[in-house]
Amino acid sequence: MHIMAPIALTIAGSDSSGAAGIQADLKTFSALGVYGASVITALTAQNTRGVRAIHAVPGEFITAQLDAVLDDLDVAAIKIGMVGNTQAVTALADRLGNVDNIPIVLDPVMVATSGDPLLEEDAEAILRQRLVPFADLITPNLEEAARLLGDVVAAPDEHAMGEQARRLMELGCEAVLIKGGHGHGSEAVDILWDGKNETRLAAPRSETRNTHGTGCTLSSAVAAGLAKGLPLGESCIRAKTYLSGALAEADSLKVGQGSGPVHHFFDLWGEK
Repeated sequence: MHIMAPIALTIAGSDSSGAAGIQADLKTFSALGVYGASVITALTAQNTRGVRAIHAVPGEFITAQLDAVLDDLDVAAIKIGMVGNTQAVTALADRLGNVDNIPIVLDPVMVATSGDPLLEEDAEAILRQRLVPFADLITPNLEEAARLLGDVVAAPDEHAMGEQARRLMELGCEAVLIKGGHGHGSEAVDILWDGKNETRLAAPRSETRNTHGTGCTLSSAVAAGLAKGLPLGESCIRAKTYLSGALAEADSLKVGQGSGPVHHFFDLWGEK
């Protein structure tokens, strides 16, 4: 029996605890019926309690990985997560400038769930200038959206999130999904702006400390939908539903002593 699964590529850092980054992306792709390929931009020594060390991958090796994948695999969507430094951003921007007709989801990862920095400060401006314009969708959380815009504080409410989404579009991307998971209230609300319509994506807020990798999971779930040929709006809605389910079942996994992972396979493992 031949299975023709769509292919999605994740470009991100490796999380040795398996909760975020490349590992979370590949789990998400698999859970959603998409074959996952990867380009690793950095190795991190981390667990559920924090990041202990980061080893950056040289830019030329990032390019070599990209070439190897794109020269052979029929990639239908690309998700970009942690890039780490200016060298990585430059390598990706130079290579992706030659990529046509593959939707790109950029999750501008700057800080880990633990609060540890994952993007060098001097790389923020280069990411804003060189990677954001390639993206069909960027998926910043509240703090990342503020940093990309140079705002002092994160958006305090949904109206402000919508205004920030419109301003972020001016950086050159095709659409913006601002994630409200770090906000407050009984609902976790995300705001999608595609240049014409604003869509409110809401789900009950899960009372769990196991939120490591939520941003990675959401953005890779959107990429999985795009790889299947779904429209952007539907891909975002399905991704939100998937993440909500993974968060709701996160406490059934007993992984680590800090902020553990969401349950990527909640709908597949059952009672096993």
